[in-house]
Amino acid sequence: MEGTGIRGAKVIVGKQYCEDEERELTVRKTSLFFSGDGFAAYDHHTGELVFRLDTYARGPGSLIDELVLMDPFGASIITLRRKWPSLHNRWEGFLGERAEGQKPLFTVRRSSIFGGDRAGVTVEVHGGGSADDVAAEYRVEGSFAARCCRVFFEGEEEGELVAEIKRKVDPCAHVILGRDVFCLSLRPLVDAAFIMGLVIVLDRISGDDDIGAGVDPAAVAAVEVVDADVREMNGNGLKF
Repeated sequence: MEGTGIRGAKVIVGKQYCEDEERELTVRKTSLFFSGDGFAAYDHHTGELVFRLDTYARGPGSLIDELVLMDPFGASIITLRRKWPSLHNRWEGFLGERAEGQKPLFTVRRSSIFGGDRAGVTVEVHGGGSADDVAAEYRVEGSFAARCCRVFFEGEEEGELVAEIKRKVDPCAHVILGRDVFCLSLRPLVDAAFIMGLVIVLDRISGDDDIGAGVDPAAVAAVEVVDADVREMNGNGLKF
């Protein structure tokens, strides 16, 4: 698929995160101290660690105002900060480690204060050093809690699909894995770091308050949840 025709394929965080071909990441919620308090994203084909997020929350449900998306070696890529107060559950993304007075690279917010996870999410990418200057806009449709949503680039024409989040199927057992492991599919030349930052924010603003939405009931009936400890991803070439 040619990447040159994708209007939503923009360098937002860095050119090194934009690949010429379609790409799939396997994303797994990790347990540094408490269940599901971080993320690890692996290349689907090589099994190599691409992104990681470690948090130091006090326990499940703890409010965290600032999160940092890192590369495999622990270098900061994006700092994500919750904006207070905000009825739309607004988050801001900053390049690298956030400094005092730094302008946000992008903002993420619920499209409406009503409707929960079904209300949709709006993403604004800023330009010109001002948070009021919107250079590009994206929207998220579907339910992240159900691991069934899409990211669209908003242009003059109908929205263009740039990324998709969906449930992960075990290729050997042919069963749908639990929601702690899911797929992130990216169109050519789409900034993977930007989309991964968006995934982290979606997890924070959506949570698990809409688990059943967007999932085929017939598929749900056939789900077999695989123990994460059995399917431990170690980045040593193991493919999921």
